[in-house]
Amino acid sequence: MARDPAVRYGGAIMMARTQITLDPELHRMARERAAELGISLAEYIRRLVADDLEPAKAPVDVSAFFNLGSSGGSDIARHKDEYIGQALEDEAREEGWLE
Repeated sequence: MARDPAVRYGGAIMMARTQITLDPELHRMARERAAELGISLAEYIRRLVADDLEPAKAPVDVSAFFNLGSSGGSDIARHKDEYIGQALEDEAREEGWLE
């Protein structure tokens, strides 16, 4: 039976304490990055670990982006001015502006 990494105690979730050793320069850079994000170093590291352990997202099929503007043989682009003019004229007739 797999154990939940967070232990429950009286309704509250207790986190497991972990100690790591970082190169001084890496530690400095990580603290700076955490400060830029407005979070603690511990929260920064928790987020990095959580992101790394997330299941990989399925790659997007790039073919989904091709032919997005395909009209399937429509002539709208060729005759758009004519169609817009007709629509405006029809609307004007409905409003009683034209007879």
